[in-house]
Amino acid sequence: MTRTIERLLRQQAALANFGSFAFGETDLQKILMEASRICAESLNVPYSKICRYRSAENDLLVIAGYGWEPGVIGHVISQADESSTQGRAFITGEPVILEDVRKNNSYNLPDFYAQHHIISTVDVLIKGSCGPFGVLEVDCSEQHTFDEHDINFLTGFANVVAEAAGTAERTMTLQAAIVQMKKLVEEKNVLAAELQHRVRNNLQLVYGMLMRQIEIAEGNDKEGIKSIARRVMSLANIYDHLLGHGLVSTIDFGAYLESLCANLHAFQEKGEFEITLVCETEEMFLDLDLVSSLGIIVTEIASNAYLHAFPKSAGTIKIVLVHKDGNGILTISDNGTGFVAQKESKRHGIGLIKRLMEHAKGTAELKSDKGTIWTLMFPVEEKINGGGGGIRI
Repeated sequence: MTRTIERLLRQQAALANFGSFAFGETDLQKILMEASRICAESLNVPYSKICRYRSAENDLLVIAGYGWEPGVIGHVISQADESSTQGRAFITGEPVILEDVRKNNSYNLPDFYAQHHIISTVDVLIKGSCGPFGVLEVDCSEQHTFDEHDINFLTGFANVVAEAAGTAERTMTLQAAIVQMKKLVEEKNVLAAELQHRVRNNLQLVYGMLMRQIEIAEGNDKEGIKSIARRVMSLANIYDHLLGHGLVSTIDFGAYLESLCANLHAFQEKGEFEITLVCETEEMFLDLDLVSSLGIIVTEIASNAYLHAFPKSAGTIKIVLVHKDGNGILTISDNGTGFVAQKESKRHGIGLIKRLMEHAKGTAELKSDKGTIWTLMFPVEEKINGGGGGIRI
């Protein structure tokens, strides 16, 4: 009685330890090989194996085992029918016990049983919540009597194996899906980068054509073409910042502004008086549509300041971007002559600026006395990360 209790305690401990191991392991083959080893050692037999059901072939394939000579694992042991002990256990769902294969007249036995001198064998069904998985079998080269406790242990062990195998397979399927998803995302990023590159090149091409047209244009035509060229240049800068970032819906508006300012200054014709452009920004990730609108606005205001704010003296244009209380605040100012805008005036692109800010769900405020100050305010959903930057041109 004491020895029986000790055996039961060892088996329970083995079952618990295997459960802890199996549900922390994602490699199905390692789980099944460890199950085979623990099962054999817990019942004090030299051999055990796990056979997996293959529906297409309707057979049982040895996929893991303990104690066997090379060649057994990977061997089809039987058809999934009642012609074998394994098949009968799989079909009926009931344990099949064969204590002496020498007295067997009912089942077909695998050829390697004789090579390993198998005399006693027991098969139990491995079935989890996802359905039948296969069969767990233990074998002994001496005649062995398996009692009710042994069968209960094997059945419980098979149930744990089934759930662990199901969990491992679901994990493997999920991991494979994640790998495939990452591959698709990488492919899309490559395609997106190629598209961005082509759009950027096309914008640069259009910009170059407009610049050549400016050289031969005169009067109002020249100014109109310049206005279009500035807007194209503003959009091209966005794609410069998108290159290499794949599928993204936001970019750092602060970094974009600094690049835009450099291009704006280079775009201007040299006048009689020197004009300095100062750009002070913070990191601020904004939606691409908002960046497009704000980029066009900055281009319009700064370019008009270059053209009209300093007819008689040098001066400074200053662009400042800050984040405050959930809003982005963009100021474009100059210390030039200032102006008084007439009602419905289109000077400085006022109508365009207000329409773009309404589209961005923001506001635009203009003050002009000693110089001009535009204050643009717009909602910012994402928090800024890090400090600021700035350039002086």
